[in-house]
Amino acid sequence: MSDASEGRLVIVSGPSGAGKSTVLRKVIERSRQPLQTSVSATTRPRRPGEVDGVDYHFLSEEEFHARRKMGGFLECFEVFGGGHWYGTLRAEVLSGLAAGKWVVLEIDVQGALAVMEKYPRAISIFVRPGSLEELERRLLARSTETREGIQRRLAHAHWELERADCYGYQVVNADHAMERAVQEMCDILDQEAENCGK
Repeated sequence: MSDASEGRLVIVSGPSGAGKSTVLRKVIERSRQPLQTSVSATTRPRRPGEVDGVDYHFLSEEEFHARRKMGGFLECFEVFGGGHWYGTLRAEVLSGLAAGKWVVLEIDVQGALAVMEKYPRAISIFVRPGSLEELERRLLARSTETREGIQRRLAHAHWELERADCYGYQVVNADHAMERAVQEMCDILDQEAENCGK
């Protein structure tokens, strides 16, 4: 599969708790590029305050796997060993690219590596925490998981950090330095726009 020349694909990954969603939200507000987020699909239950179609497309196991069999996902994987699936809807990405948008995929490393194989010219950015200690503090502060769940996420974070060099760019989102991370990501996107002559 080749890149759609009309738009650009932007992949953003990082360990759970690295703050990538918060950084990305601010980047989308400020960036001069035509960014459009792709909403991932998942089989996990909705958390309090989450909105279907905004935070995720919440699908039943049956619907998710039916779409998977029909080739409806650009990438999809079971993550964190919890039996929940996550995936990027192919049609949503392709329609955004065809409309000239810079489609942003906020996906885990496993999914990102699969997408990079299909779209080698994608802009890929890995968001790192300042340290693993910061990451653990942030996960504990969420109070959304058991201690065992947090340990599983930290073990997965080690695996993800080992693959950060597969990305074109790395941005550090340290405690009390989020603005710097936001500006750095905006600068990366502006630089990419200049490089492709847009």
